[in-house]
Amino acid sequence: MKNDLLLPPSDIVCPNCGTLIAGNFCQGCGQAAHLHVPSAREFLHEFIAHYVALEGKLWKSVALLLFRPGRLTRDYIEGKRVRYIEPLRLYLTFSIIFFAIFKFSGLHFNNVVSDAPHEKQVQAQAQEKPATPDGKTAVLVPKGQPGTLEEGRQELRKPRKHDSLIEFDEGDDKRIESRATSIHPSLGKKVGHFNTLSREAQGAALQLAFFSYAPYAIFLLMPVFAALLKLLYLGSGRRYGEHLLFALHTNAFAFLMLSLVLILPNGIPLLAPALMLWLAFYLPTAMRKVYGGGRVLTALRWIVLMTMHLLCAVLAMVGAAALAVIA
Repeated sequence: MKNDLLLPPSDIVCPNCGTLIAGNFCQGCGQAAHLHVPSAREFLHEFIAHYVALEGKLWKSVALLLFRPGRLTRDYIEGKRVRYIEPLRLYLTFSIIFFAIFKFSGLHFNNVVSDAPHEKQVQAQAQEKPATPDGKTAVLVPKGQPGTLEEGRQELRKPRKHDSLIEFDEGDDKRIESRATSIHPSLGKKVGHFNTLSREAQGAALQLAFFSYAPYAIFLLMPVFAALLKLLYLGSGRRYGEHLLFALHTNAFAFLMLSLVLILPNGIPLLAPALMLWLAFYLPTAMRKVYGGGRVLTALRWIVLMTMHLLCAVLAMVGAAALAVIA
């Protein structure tokens, strides 16, 4: 055993904490009495076991998480814990996987500003075009739209359907900048600078802010989710920690389902809708398993919980977008 360090019987003091060793492990710190320099294989095994968690605990935890709503939480509350992965670690694992897949899935935030031309653009085009032989000004407008400036203005005032995420016109930009300036002049300058950026630059800034701040915002929503459960189940005698445990498990399941939807090939019909349907019914099923109660009352609590949680999530995303503007 080259490189092995076996403590001789005369040397029964733990080199780590100084405790007398009476077996194969130190009673004080748990260090093994039989020490040796780890091999590369042992380093890899330790990394997988402690950071990637690809051993039996992961598969047992995922199996219950996917197919037995609320069972994982019930087992943990009842003290059956050593066979499963810790709730926080499970949540962090699937949330990191989801945001990594989402980041590299090709989704972008480039369609931030509407593609419809502003009225100033129509006026500028009218000034640039020479007069026609009959003395009227030629106006360059998109194909299939009216050819006069007044008709073009009327067309611009009509509601349009766009593929953009957020649609602003010039008046909205000025109002937002004015309100920001009223809060603080430096904030107004930052908003004004953001408004001067191109659509591509604005989309890139929003995308950077989303991937930089959204994971932290979503993680901070976990205590809020647990607090909502605490309010919905007042008088149940359950402590806040139990609600937080339930929040970690159910949100870990949500991240896992969304990750599967993102990576599923398009050629498999009805699989993605089936996963989303299971995601919708998973939470009320888990609520009944953990908290008990009738179906109607559980459904009402589920509706209130999801409404409030979605509102908080929207506010968190708006906050992440705001950081892109003021950063």
